[in-house]
Amino acid sequence: MSESSDSFVRQSEMAELAEPTQLTQLPELSEHERAVYQWQMWVPDFGELGQRKLKNASVMISRLGGVGGLVAYQLAAAGIGKLVLAHSGDVQPGDLNRQLLMTHDWIGKPRMESIQRRLLDLNPRLNLVCESENVSDENADRLLAQADLVVDCAPMFSERFAMNAAAVGQCKPMVECSMYELEAHLTTIIPGKTACLRCFTPEAPPTWKRQFPVFGAVSGAVACLAAMEAIKLIAGLGEPLLGRILRMDLRSMMTQQLQISRRPNCPTCGHL
Repeated sequence: MSESSDSFVRQSEMAELAEPTQLTQLPELSEHERAVYQWQMWVPDFGELGQRKLKNASVMISRLGGVGGLVAYQLAAAGIGKLVLAHSGDVQPGDLNRQLLMTHDWIGKPRMESIQRRLLDLNPRLNLVCESENVSDENADRLLAQADLVVDCAPMFSERFAMNAAAVGQCKPMVECSMYELEAHLTTIIPGKTACLRCFTPEAPPTWKRQFPVFGAVSGAVACLAAMEAIKLIAGLGEPLLGRILRMDLRSMMTQQLQISRRPNCPTCGHL
């Protein structure tokens, strides 16, 4: 299936992704929640129904660093019901220029404890599943099985490919985001309808390294957009980045959208 501009998933199909079996199954909002989220419930085509869908939804995030940490923070602020989080290790001084869920007083202590503390300070109603491990082929299916969709923020392609395979295998949407230096990329993957990660990145780039140049403002920029993509998918709001990659060059403030197509012989999604 070609992913041209006239073959994006229709809004009715996006609404189906966001709909539970029965609308009556959506959780009600408390008076406190109505007060907290009233400004975003004024957004046209979102409203109280969209807020209840967020409260009912679960999102898995792989790594909670400069990108994933802010994705989690924005989703927690927006009123997501459940977050499934995976990130190992202890807080390092080099984390603190971009990883906003980490603090100076937590250097040398487990990252996940700082993540949990900071998210619950913001939203104590949040249901958190915290795993102090990074995504791998061994745990990807188990982690993603606990969520409705995934936001992939992992720095290493081995993790990205594992999450991509799990998302395709479970037919769950994945928001794919990445950055390097002053450049950022974002797309949304719907298994069987759009290209998966392996379609447009068949192999890990040989020059990709664990450590790379990064400003927190760049990772934060793509993180906020990724959080909005997740909200749109859950609520059936707007037009997600399907069949397109958004490329941003923050050095020049230029943006462009690149068309991407499914590969019929893709080893991950070609069978769908």
